[in-house]
Formats: sequence, C-alpha cells, structure tokens
Amino acid sequence: MRIGPYTLKNNLFLAPMAGVTDRPFRLLCRKLGAGMAVSEMVSSNSLLYGAAKTLRRADHEGEDAPRSVQIVGTDPARMAEAARVNVERGAQLIDINMGCPAKKVCNVMAGSALMKHETLVAQILEAVVKAAGAPVTLKIRTGWDRQNKNGPRIARIAEDAGIQALAVHGRTRADMFAGDAEYDTIKAIKATVRIPVIANGDIDTPAKAAAALAASGADGLMIGRAAQGNPWIFREIHHYLTTGERLAAPAVEDVRDTLIEHLENLYLFYGAHLGVRVARKHISWYSKGLRGGALFRSEINRVETHTEQLARVREFFDRHALPVELAA
Repeated sequence: MRIGPYTLKNNLFLAPMAGVTDRPFRLLCRKLGAGMAVSEMVSSNSLLYGAAKTLRRADHEGEDAPRSVQIVGTDPARMAEAARVNVERGAQLIDINMGCPAKKVCNVMAGSALMKHETLVAQILEAVVKAAGAPVTLKIRTGWDRQNKNGPRIARIAEDAGIQALAVHGRTRADMFAGDAEYDTIKAIKATVRIPVIANGDIDTPAKAAAALAASGADGLMIGRAAQGNPWIFREIHHYLTTGERLAAPAVEDVRDTLIEHLENLYLFYGAHLGVRVARKHISWYSKGLRGGALFRSEINRVETHTEQLARVREFFDRHALPVELAA
C-alpha cells in the first residue's frame, strides 16, 4: 500500500488511541508487524501553544517512516497551521480526526461531530492539504447517526480536497462502540473513491481480519482496542492473510519479555514517576486471562516505584511460565 510517496510494508494500521498510542506503543506494534502507526489525537490549539504533554504526544524520535501525527479541531486556519508546524517538527503525514465519538470532543463540534457539517469539513480538509506540505489522511465514521450515514459524501469531499487515504470506523457517531461494525457501509464508501480506504472496527482475530477485508473491499485494516495488551495481533493477522495459517499465541515467557521491554521504554519516555502510572493500564491488558490476574492487577496498581513494578511483573509472569504443578 502507498500513501503519497511512502510505500508501507503491509496494509495493517495501528489506530490512533488517546492515552494509548504513545511512541513506546507505536514502536512496539510496528516491531511486531504493524505497517503504519498514527500518533495519539492532539488538539490543533495545543499543538500551536506547545504544551509539554502535547509535544510528547507528537514525538516520533526513532520511528520508521512514515511518521504520522493526528490532529483534531474545528477551525480551518488553526488546523492548517497545526499541520504546517508538525511537518516542520518532523511529521511526514498529517492525519485528521473526524471519527472520535467522545462527548468532550464532539461537544466542541470536533471529531465525528464534524460529519454533521459537510461545508466545514471541506473547508478544514482543503486548508490542511494546502498548508501541510505533506500527505494528509482522514479518519471518519459511517455517519453521525443511523438515519444520516453520509460517509460516502464525506469520502468524496475528502478525495476532492486532496486527502490521500481514508480510514473508516464502521459505526456512526451515535453508535459509539455499540453493535457490529458496518462493513457494508465501508464497502459503499470504498466504491465512491479511488484513494485507499482502511476498514476499522471489530477486528480482533486473524479470521475477523480476513472477513472484514472480504466484506468491505477495503485496501487495508486498522486495529485499535484489540492491540491493547496484544501487540502480536499484527504479525498474526499478516501471517494469516498471507498464508491462510494461524500463528501460535506467544508463550508466557515472550509476553513477559515484551511487557518488560515495553515498561522500560515507558519509564525512559515519561520518566520513572509518570511512567509507572502510564504502565498500569498496559500491565492490566497484558495480564488478562491469566490465573490470579485480578488480584495481581489490584496489587500492581498500588505500586509506586518502577523497580518494584518491574519486579512484581517479572514474578507474576515467571510463575505462569512454570509447569502448573510447580507454579501451584
């Protein structure tokens, strides 16, 4: 798959997720098979004012090309300026968020709330494409409610504005994350444009990935929540789509080693104090389904130092790596 001048190693994308897809997680998912990873959503206003938290979200040091920053906002001029500034700072792609259904985003008419306002959508897209000096992509939903599935119209507006790839979450804004993803609507969107379309929603196994591609006719797939605690999903899906065969799940030792590497990178990126707090949700995701996981998560969430956090994690996963009779 190509986006502008960039050829991706495959057609699997890590979805941008606020509070999740920071640089350590993006690097890990790309290492384990994602062809592309987009930054956390960042406000155009915050990007222009340079808050430390925002600058950290847009930090792509050490990442392979293409490096993509996702921006959100409602003012065409500010969105354009945010795009230009980020390209100056090293972003190679700009992704525009018109898919987030969160109330705090939609209440200021950003994210998927913009799908109600097609004229403003066109103004924002045209302004950003003109100013960015780099390829611009867009993420949308199928519409803003089930009676107003205007995704195909938004897709045509995007293509006309110069957007070079389109990711579609297969639900309306009103649906949030309820119900099943509408791959038929994504197929209708794909039929209206010539630019690459990436299907998103409910892709949490290799078999579902293959089914989503077949049902939507999309050019690629975007995986979000299913990668939390399971970054191996990208190599598993890629292997299945390529060979038709399933890869074995990672051994407990592999999960342990990957998690420890992930935690160490979080401490380096955020500093030990904040890194411990950011790490808690990841530890929770990695440990789901293991014996004693609930008690372990309760205990690990009270740990305050990175040295103890690492020791507790190692101890927990080492215990699960032993044969059952020795672990008892």
